[in-house]
Amino acid sequence: MTSIHLGRTMIMVILVCLGQFLLSGTGSGEVVDRIVAQVNDEIITLSELEQVSKSMQAQSGLNPVGKESKAIQRQMLESLIDRKLAQAEAKKRGISVSDRELDQALGDFKKRNNLADDAALTKALTQGGITLKELKQQLSDQMIQERMVQVAVGAKIMVNEPDIRRVYEESAKEGGNQAHLRMIQVPFPPGATAAQKEEVRQKVELILKEIQEGRSFSETARKHLVSEGDLGFIPLSDMAPPLIEYLKRLRPGEVAPVQTPDGFQLIQLVARRTGAPRSYEDAAPEIRRALMRQQMEKRFSEWVKTLREKAFIKIML
Repeated sequence: MTSIHLGRTMIMVILVCLGQFLLSGTGSGEVVDRIVAQVNDEIITLSELEQVSKSMQAQSGLNPVGKESKAIQRQMLESLIDRKLAQAEAKKRGISVSDRELDQALGDFKKRNNLADDAALTKALTQGGITLKELKQQLSDQMIQERMVQVAVGAKIMVNEPDIRRVYEESAKEGGNQAHLRMIQVPFPPGATAAQKEEVRQKVELILKEIQEGRSFSETARKHLVSEGDLGFIPLSDMAPPLIEYLKRLRPGEVAPVQTPDGFQLIQLVARRTGAPRSYEDAAPEIRRALMRQQMEKRFSEWVKTLREKAFIKIML
């Protein structure tokens, strides 16, 4: 299931963003450091990986445990490897971001997120589990990535007006309507076989059955050692059209399973609330940016695969 995100970063099937490449975070506690991967002449340390994982947990509200924690850690490591490859290629090509450009990007970030001043920005970053320095690094990495896409694909990414109108009619028009969601994640193990995927599916069916029989969402998640997150109220405009249709069939309190390439998610509709719908003029600029980023992410992913084929990569996790 794919989606367009229009202002709020979410996770997995609900929203897909460039989170794989916005890798930063802070962690508490001491980490015994060691090398977990080598990428050509670069290394990735355990502390670097731990920072990424803890940042993801802080921003998503999820707290994976056991096998799930290991699976997510491996996904984060793969993303870090991609980041190292992209950064090395950018350096080779002389692609960089000036301080002035970074300040402009930070100003745009504050405007998009309705942050009136530096105090509001600091509060939002604290809630998200990152620092201002880390945000600037994210913005710099994103701009470098966008420039690398232009170099790699050799063509300007274009978004047509009919595509913007289509997305608006399918989802963004519903910008005033929101759904309060909670989610349980049950991922496949890395490199899962058909038998392992079937085992996960059966586990999901058991979890769903217990919830339907009256056990609470949180209690069931704790019993089966899977992560649970409260996503709060999410604008329908931030969701993929198939998910919007899916939620229309649910009553508050009901839970439904969704399968993704990475595993399963159990989504609970907690409540709904309505508001004024967004006009096309208001939504169109965000839709255009989201569509362009979606195309950019796809092309960037394809390009990184070619870098991986030529790189020396050794994983020691």
